Order: sequence, then structure tokens, then C-alpha cells
Amino acid sequence: MVSATPFRRAEFKSAYGPKYQFQPNFHGWSSQTIFRSAFRLSLFGGAAAIGALLFTSGIPRIQHDILDVRLLRSWSFRSDGELTVMQKIPGMAKFYRKEVHPQDNLVYGLTMAEEQVWSTTARVVGAVLPALATVFFNGIPGATGGSNLPRWGVRLPILLTCALQLWFTLVSLTVPEPYLAQKYCEGRFFDWDDKITTPPGLYLISVAVHRIATTLRIPPLNVCDVFSLRLINCAGVLGISYLALWCRQAIEARQHEAISSLSPARVRAFSQYALHTAINIGLFPLIFFFGGLYYTDVLSTGVVLAAFVNHLSRVGVVHSSVWSDLVTIVLGAAALCMRQTNVFWIVVFLGGLEAVHAVKTLRPDRVDQPVMKTVRERCQYFAWRYSVGDIHDLPVHRAYPDDMIFTVLSIGIAVVRNPLRVSRQIWPYVAVLASFATFVHWNGSVVLGDKSNHVATIHLAQMLYIWPFFAFFSLPLLIPSGLSFLNMIVSFFGTAADIAEVGDAATKPDTASRAAHISSVDFIYSKVLWPAYLAATGVLSLAVVHFNTMIHPFTLADNRHYMFYVFRHTIRRGSVLRLALVLPYTLCRWMVWDALGGHNSWSGEEQPTAFISHPFWTPFSPKVKRQTSTLYPRSPEAISTDESRKASETTLKARLQLDGLYLSKKSVSTSTGLIFLLATALSLVTAPLVEPRYFIIPWVMWRLMVPAWRLKDHLRGGFLEGSATAEAVAQWSSSYDMRLFLESAWHVLINLATGYVFLYKPYVWKAEDGTVLDGGNLQRFMW
Repeated sequence: MVSATPFRRAEFKSAYGPKYQFQPNFHGWSSQTIFRSAFRLSLFGGAAAIGALLFTSGIPRIQHDILDVRLLRSWSFRSDGELTVMQKIPGMAKFYRKEVHPQDNLVYGLTMAEEQVWSTTARVVGAVLPALATVFFNGIPGATGGSNLPRWGVRLPILLTCALQLWFTLVSLTVPEPYLAQKYCEGRFFDWDDKITTPPGLYLISVAVHRIATTLRIPPLNVCDVFSLRLINCAGVLGISYLALWCRQAIEARQHEAISSLSPARVRAFSQYALHTAINIGLFPLIFFFGGLYYTDVLSTGVVLAAFVNHLSRVGVVHSSVWSDLVTIVLGAAALCMRQTNVFWIVVFLGGLEAVHAVKTLRPDRVDQPVMKTVRERCQYFAWRYSVGDIHDLPVHRAYPDDMIFTVLSIGIAVVRNPLRVSRQIWPYVAVLASFATFVHWNGSVVLGDKSNHVATIHLAQMLYIWPFFAFFSLPLLIPSGLSFLNMIVSFFGTAADIAEVGDAATKPDTASRAAHISSVDFIYSKVLWPAYLAATGVLSLAVVHFNTMIHPFTLADNRHYMFYVFRHTIRRGSVLRLALVLPYTLCRWMVWDALGGHNSWSGEEQPTAFISHPFWTPFSPKVKRQTSTLYPRSPEAISTDESRKASETTLKARLQLDGLYLSKKSVSTSTGLIFLLATALSLVTAPLVEPRYFIIPWVMWRLMVPAWRLKDHLRGGFLEGSATAEAVAQWSSSYDMRLFLESAWHVLINLATGYVFLYKPYVWKAEDGTVLDGGNLQRFMW
């Protein structure tokens, strides 16, 4: 027996040496290995060289001996006539000037705005980019093998980082003047501007970063100035993208675990759809724009996403731990310190999702539906089934309006009849809500300052404005809805098969469902109930526009914001145009909700669910005694001890190799969509002011829940069927959602346009008589 060592116990060692032969993992040079090695060397070497060059440019001896230092009229010429120092990087020996005594070879603090910006840029480029390259090349699970992640996909975070760095540098060069008093940096925590309405969460984080950087002597964060403060938001955008990646991966994992009751497998690798979605969220114009400034919205969104990641980890187990509960409370309090309306996303959205999760973990025994002759018997039977956890919760793309009603009814009954189980799951969110209520009682209002201009009210028109907002910024994601609309038009005027009926039949459950066959029940739902729903929502929208349109004085007074011009050319043009806008509101709402459903109906692949319990379901065969044959998902404890876990993971990996979008095509449940609508409504209708920044978190949450789509799923039975070009494009993009590339390009285009206008199209405020206002300070267009 071999003696034990500190690294391995004796019984695990062999007295006969290792039982393997060394196999080298390098098989010579190839074009791929040469390209990858050269790319990595250029990335690290280039960043290090630029960082060293820009750092040494601050040494006086280098400046006077090597660099040609002259006073030039810079392209960033300031309004006060101050000249800036420009430096030319030497390319030849003729730039050597004269000898300077070695005692002058000292590094001194940079004072000019441009010099400080480039010093900051050097450190960020030299430190952040290599770190991110290391993390995203080798740190992402599945990025190094065993995943459907493309080789080029792991380069996307580097591109996002470079774009952010460029935007931060241009903003700091063009707008170097600080516009906020740095009182907290001076330790004056009890001084407060009565015009600031949000809590000081951003300022407290900035002070914490400043104190830590000062202690560790980390430049430039150890100086509390406009550049270091903006740099925190710039890093916050990267944090948002990374948290969004974890959110999307966890969403796909939870969805797969919910339907893999027979062969459960934990999803560990990031999908290509999750990675590209996270990058597009980081490129979202409002997040990207404010990443170069010092606004609360970036870090506020990041904290809410951190709470969302924590929630997704909590619903991955049956009973959350005490540590998880404490983390939930801390993240909830941090979100409230960022913005008051985050209470709806923490308490209503995440708390509501966890209440539904608590109900779904009841897992009652299956029973066959008895023969019921009266409506009362049917109502009593299903009320009992709802009370034990057999709720009705279809995927979004399969839910009709009546399904949504019974989803709310079944979950409500289950929550009321199981208070202890639900309370055990949601008590951290109740604690957050209690702390927020205590704050409102102490403060006398939700906002901290400027209470007269920020009075909580009922502004229902906000729920109409949000849909064009989503549709504009997510225009490429609505391509499938446009194809569906064209298919319906072609089928209506043409002689081809009724594509609309094919789509309706595919959106309903399988042969064990009430809507799997053409019947009178289907006719009632598709031909009567759905048009009635559209008519009712149209009338309600007209009433909201007529009786509840509000125009805040701030919207009319500040022409620096784009919303001023949107209202000026649409809503303020007259009541007729205002009412006519109900049509695009309705169309955008349908397309956005359709994108949330995922268009799975066209693929012919049904998404099984264990939660189908409709009171008025009618079996089409005497052999069918249940609305669904899908079993309840097994508990994570059973999953972790199941011997078939490894085999199921192997099967999952094989399916991902064949279909890269296998995990990404599943749509969220109806309860998730309805809770999202509720949280969005509560966060918006209480605000009288229409601000695009208020829509950031709703858009991010919606974008995270939008599933993937493939073009080939829309070719069957559509007007594109038989087109050689469409077939070629569909085959080429069979394993990737091509909308993501269009979305990235769309966001980049918007960022270029708004960034150019903000930087290079300033103006001054003038009175009607031509008098310059605000001291002649330059004003800039922004969101």
C-alpha cells in the first residue's frame, strides 16, 4: 500500500504507476491555430502597448524629449476659448527635441480634461479588455467545448467593451464639465438637493468605490471627479450584459427542467442565443447612452437583474435556504435605494413568480376527470383541483383570453388555500414591501424631493405608449409577426390552404387537448371570443385616450428630450390624431405579445406542459381522461440523485449539437406574462411624466423572456414556401436566430445617430426676443 500524501489518500493511489500514456494536445500548426494565437497576442499585446504608451506620455521627460508638444486649436475647442494641449505620437527620430535633466523625469498629476480622459482610457483598455478576454474566452461554461456556442460568439463581449470605451471617451472629451455637486465624496451625507427625487443609491455606490480605490490606490477611481463617476456607469453596462447572460441561461434551464420530468438534466452551458441576447441588451440605446453619463438608471437596472438572477436560482430548488432569503432582502433593499418604482419589480414581479412556483411544487396526485352533468359540479370539481395545486398555466403562445382568466383564477385559489407554503417562499419580498411602506409613511410621499411636480396619479395611457416603444427598439424581433400577417393576407385573398386555421390549430395542445381538432368549441374561441376581445380592448383604449391622456409640464418645457418632439408631432396635434393612434397602439401590442409567445405554433413542435386544467375542456375520445399526459417536473432533489442524469445530459448535449436553438425556443408560461404585465402597469401608470427611461426595466425583462425563432418555421404553408432564396436563407440560419444580427445592427445604428446628435449638434436656449438664456451654456439632445 502506498502511503498517503497531502493531495491524495493512500487507497486512491496505485503502487504500479499511472495507467495511461501521455497524449499531447497540440498537433501542429494550422490556419485556425495561427489565427487564434495571433488574435490573442495582438489583443493582449496591443492593449498593453497602448496602455504603456499613454501612461508614459504623462512623463515630462518623454513629453519634451520625444513628443512634439504644441498648443493647437483642438477639434474639442471649448466655448470659453481655452486652448488644449495636443500630443503627437512620434513615428520617426526627427521628433526628438532636446535633452532634459533627469530630475524632471517625474510623473505628475494630469490636470487638463483631455489628458485625464486619455489616462483613464489607457488604464481601462489595459486592464478591462484583457480581463474580459480571459473571462469570456475560457470562463464561460461551454465556451471551450461541449456546447453549441460558436467560436466567434465569445468575441462579442470584447466588441461591446470597445464600443463602450469609445462612447465614454467621446463623451468625456466633448462634455468634460461636471454637472453634479460631489457632496458625498466630501463626506457631506446630510446635504440633499430638494429637486432630486430618487434615493442616493448611485451616489453611495460611487462613494464606496471611491473609498476602496483610495485605500488601494487605484487610479483614476481614487479621484472623485466627473470622469471616475461616469466610469462607474460605463462598467455598469458591462455588468448589465453579464447579468442578462446569466438570467437568460437560468430561464432556459428552468424551462427545460419543467418539461423534462422523465429524464431531467441540469443545463449548465450558455447557449448562443443567451450570449447574443445579453450583448444586444448591453447595446440597447437607452442603456448604452446613459452608460457614458452619470444617471441612476444603469445601476438601477443592474441591481434589478441581480435580484432576478437570485430569484431564478431560488426557483431551481423546492425550498430556499435562509441565506437565500437574506440575500433576497438585501438585493430588494438595494433596488429600492436606486429607484422607488423598483418595488414593483422586486415585490410584484419576482414575488409573484415565486408564489406561482410555490403552488407548482405542490404536485398533487393525478386523477381522471369524472362525468359532470351540471356547471355547479364542474365548478366544484375544478375549484378542488385548483386548491391542491392542479392549476391551469399554458405557454403564452397557446393561451386564449379564457385561458388567461382561468390562469388567474386557478393560481388565486391555490395561493389562498395554501398560505403556509406560499408564505414560506415569499416572506423576503413581504419584508421588502413592509420596509418600503415604512419609508413612504415616514417620508410622506414616494419621491424624496420636488414632491409637487411628482404626485402619484393614475395615468393609464402609459400602457398604450409602451407598445410602440417596444416595437421601435425591437423592430427586427417583430419580423415573424409581419410574416404571419402577410401569410394571413395572402391566404385571405388567394386560393391556397387556410394558413390562419393551420396556425390556429398548431397553437393549441396535442390530441389530448380540447383544441386539437376542428370542432364547434374551436369555432367559438377563434371566431367569437377572440374578435370580441379585440373589440373590447379597442374600445377600452379609445376611452383611455379620450379621458386619461396627460401631458406633464416638464414634457412641454424641456426641448432637450426626444419625448418633447414625439408629443409635439403626434399627441398634441389634435384629438382626431390622438384617437387614430389607437390603431398602431393595438398593432404594436399584438406584435410584441406575439414575439413573447415565440411563434412556436409555426414549427409544429409542441411545448408540453403539466399545468392544463380548463373547466370547460371536452374530451374528443372516450380513451382520453386527462387534459394533459405530461407529468409534473420532479423535484431538484430527485433530479440530483437520479441515476439517469448523466444519460439525459448526454442526450441533451446531442440535441444541442443538432439544434442550437433547442433550449431557446420555449416560451414562458401565461402566469409569467400576466405578472409581467401587472408589474409593468403598476410601475408606469403611477407616473404622470412620460420618460423613456421609465421603460428600460420593462423592456429588459420582456427581452429576456423572448424566445428564439427560425425562418424555416415560417416557410411551411406560407407565401414564402417554394422560394429558392427563402429556402437557402432558412437552411443557412437553421441553427441561429438571424434576428439577433439585425437587432445588433439596429441598436448600433440608433446609438450612432443619437450619439452624433448629442455630441456634435449642441444649441443654446434663446428667448422669443433672441436673448440667450441659461448663461449661454450649450444644451444637448438626449433621451
